[in-house]
Amino acid sequence: MDADTVLDILAVLRRAGADVWIGGGWGIDALVGEQTREHGDLDLMHRHEQESVVVAALARRGFTESLDWRPVRFVLSAPEGRDLDLHPLTFAADGSAVQASPAPRSPFAYPASCFVTGTIGGVTVPCLSAQRQADFHQGYEPREQDLHDMALLRAAFGIATHF
Repeated sequence: MDADTVLDILAVLRRAGADVWIGGGWGIDALVGEQTREHGDLDLMHRHEQESVVVAALARRGFTESLDWRPVRFVLSAPEGRDLDLHPLTFAADGSAVQASPAPRSPFAYPASCFVTGTIGGVTVPCLSAQRQADFHQGYEPREQDLHDMALLRAAFGIATHF
């Protein structure tokens, strides 16, 4: 997935009135302001109550559901091999949010401060903060791309990572 595709998807969702934030590898690249590696997918957090808007807007672009792990996450795929990993968030009045997790009593927490902006292709985009990205990269055996991404966060933001 290239930067132009990411920006196109964000524009489609913005026109549909959906709020989304980029996570994962593209989110980290947005934080450092440049694409640093190839990306196989795009991770997007969205407002749970806007899910039907998100799915409908992306369906018009050829995306269909290829994985359903709701309420935690689901994946939409396009015939060209583009995958969108979607994470529904439920927001509180203070701007924080939670995402369901496989352990129902331990949802993933998103403090209000983790919703920031970055840059892709010179365009300001909504994404998750460096600290939140680092927090989500723990508890599993890292892949080469995870090691790359965490090294970027350490170098750019001086934060501690788990690997």
